[in-house]
Amino acid sequence: MKTRFLTTIAALTLAAGTARAQYSDVPPKESPMKMKPEMTEIWEPEVKVVTPGKNAGNAPSDAIVLFDGKNLDQWVSKKDPKKPAPWKIVDNDYIEVVPRSGDIQTKMKFGDCQLHIEWSAPDVVEGVSQGRGNSGVFLQDRYEIQILDSYNNRTYANGQAGSIYKDHPPLVNVTRGPLEWNTYDIIYRAPRFKPDGRLDAPATVTVIHNGVVVQNNSTINGLTLYIGLHNYPEAHGEDVISLQDHGNKTQFRNIWIRKL
Repeated sequence: MKTRFLTTIAALTLAAGTARAQYSDVPPKESPMKMKPEMTEIWEPEVKVVTPGKNAGNAPSDAIVLFDGKNLDQWVSKKDPKKPAPWKIVDNDYIEVVPRSGDIQTKMKFGDCQLHIEWSAPDVVEGVSQGRGNSGVFLQDRYEIQILDSYNNRTYANGQAGSIYKDHPPLVNVTRGPLEWNTYDIIYRAPRFKPDGRLDAPATVTVIHNGVVVQNNSTINGLTLYIGLHNYPEAHGEDVISLQDHGNKTQFRNIWIRKL
């Protein structure tokens, strides 16, 4: 009986060893199924066709045009959204901030987006540091990409043109002179929140200023605050794009946006 028992154990041990030998961390010399080129090709769904703008900066066919020089129908007063935007249109070309009239905001709300906007500092150079050509683009009405005449104008790095205001300085300063137009191409990913309202993933943004990357998938650390550390105090969804009245006659033109 004892001998038979030992023999059985030996047989089971050998079988177990044989079973283990069938699995290995070493990859096989040849794939179990020979790969073919078409096995890694994606045919459906077909990629949507979008017609690009004729020239650089022109709106593509799927963009929402927020301002093209004709009217401010896509904008309202931030102080009172029931009232029209109080800024003025000049030469059927650009809008100019009317100082102390208040910020303006879009009628539509956005989350993830690609935003194109062109801006210029006031024609007459006045003030220094933050007092020169100051404005800002607020994504989801909370997170500011700074607009400032940073041409030969020293200020704190995370407050100059191309910065995420009071958060990340731009990688470089490529601001043009006050009689020239600047372009921002902004690719924005909105923050994500958990069902209970806690932050799941912060917002990120890439900013291309005059063709140069100045924010490279930068993390936005929270609500733009002039004083104090930035944070995400509450969950939110899509919201308006707003432009700031900082008391300077900053100018804007050719504004369009694509939802992503």
